Amino acid sequence: MASTLRLISSRYLSGVASKNGLHHATNSTSCAPLMLRSGTSIQFSRFQSTDADVAKTGPKIKAPPMVYISGEEMTHYTTQLLLQQWVEPYFDTSSWEKYDLSCKSRDDTDDQVLADAVEAGKRVGAIFKEPTITPSAIQVQEMGLKKAWGSPNGAMRRGWNGITISRDTIHIEGIELGYKNQVLFERHAVGGEYGAGWNEVGAGTLLTTYIPKDGGAPFVVDKRDLTDNHNVCVVYHNPYDNVRDLAHLFFKRCLEAKVTPYIVTKKTVFKWQEGFWATMKKVFDEKYKDEFLKEGLLDRSGGDLQHLISDAATMQLIRWTDGGFGMAAHNYDGDMLTDQIAQVHRSPGFITSNLVGKSDDGSLIKEFEASHGTVTDLWLDHLAGKETSLNPLGLVEALLGAMAHAAQLELDANPKDKKAAEVHAYVENFNEILRLALHNTFRYGQGTRDMCGPTGFTTEDFVAKVAWRLDRYLQQQIEEQAPPELSEEDLPVPAGKITAFDQKAILQLFEKYDKSGEGKIDFKNFSKMLMKMGVAPTKSS
Repeated sequence: MASTLRLISSRYLSGVASKNGLHHATNSTSCAPLMLRSGTSIQFSRFQSTDADVAKTGPKIKAPPMVYISGEEMTHYTTQLLLQQWVEPYFDTSSWEKYDLSCKSRDDTDDQVLADAVEAGKRVGAIFKEPTITPSAIQVQEMGLKKAWGSPNGAMRRGWNGITISRDTIHIEGIELGYKNQVLFERHAVGGEYGAGWNEVGAGTLLTTYIPKDGGAPFVVDKRDLTDNHNVCVVYHNPYDNVRDLAHLFFKRCLEAKVTPYIVTKKTVFKWQEGFWATMKKVFDEKYKDEFLKEGLLDRSGGDLQHLISDAATMQLIRWTDGGFGMAAHNYDGDMLTDQIAQVHRSPGFITSNLVGKSDDGSLIKEFEASHGTVTDLWLDHLAGKETSLNPLGLVEALLGAMAHAAQLELDANPKDKKAAEVHAYVENFNEILRLALHNTFRYGQGTRDMCGPTGFTTEDFVAKVAWRLDRYLQQQIEEQAPPELSEEDLPVPAGKITAFDQKAILQLFEKYDKSGEGKIDFKNFSKMLMKMGVAPTKSS
């Protein structure tokens, strides 16, 4: 890289990142600045400048390859603003493969664009998707489409060997939403009602027959007599081969987030769901139980993995507002329960929606999108020339998640490549600083109207304000030029003698006089250090 990043010192950002010195704002809708226990604002004075816009500094970094799927309406408009003002000033995105899944594009290509997007996602492995429209019969007429194109999600889940849809709560430190601590959810990505075959029939007999692939004898799974003259017959199945993969993903994420896991089914009535629970429990007992016990994460669940009937889960989601738990469920139950989580946690804009699949080589395919739709009502207002105020939090989390996964895949493919490691570090740091800029904008009372009421910022003003703050934060980190690469003779202490010194003690001494936490000692503190050590030159010397 032509330039390198000097990460902000841990002391410099400790007030922002550490939960130990913070308390939540008492009014979750005020968007007031979060306060430290000392009473000072969490935002440091060096981040409070209101100077005129400053041009972006430093060269653009080439973003790792990923697939970008565009949608339409208000979320498409807003995401383009985010790209133009938050991402493209810092990244060259020419390596991104872009596919337009708007209704018009799908209609014009007879849905070939969807097939191309699925193929690209399988090949690349990191995907960002804007919300899209699955047109109704009325929309088919309004848009002049050839047909009602189906939801692209099913094709994506099949094409990417979908395992789970991870839907987690998004939190802004210091602003209370619904759940105080994070809630994780794994929704089985395949099976259930979404892939059902159905038909309307009259009176008669319905047979569901299974024909084994290995040539074994067929047999009847179900036979029922239909006595009504008007019936709807529905047939679906739940594929369970990938439930073990789902279990590993779920339990690993729960351990990482330090939350208590629960498995949700309706197996007391729907006996066919027993296999889901049995597989999850088996993986848990074999691989994860001891670690959960060691971390104390099973204290609230009686020391073991607990099963919840889906009816009970709906009640607990309302009661357990402290958060700190995770759930895994079948496809349909997961869809319904995560909608409930979204409502407890303010809105669908405050939870993620990430599809995790598996490529043929075993690497994970991850597709990131906001959990909400295209926000048609605000789009109509925008077209009518009215002000809008769309909170882009879910869109941003999806975009950052896709960029992070793309960087990780590139690093995994080239673990010894120095540039891949640098890009990975750059993306990781950029994501952290963008989140800080975004969250601080809410804390300053400059959020969108869903958070701050009628005085909140418009869509465009909010994006511009975060862009300004992001640039100010990043400028504190960018060195004008890369530091030189030092050879042994350039070192202050030759390598052969360095073992004689206590490097840890030297670092502690340096940090004592590095008052700004920026990895520098100014002349005043340098003088103090020399005098304290008794090695400062005197006039006589």
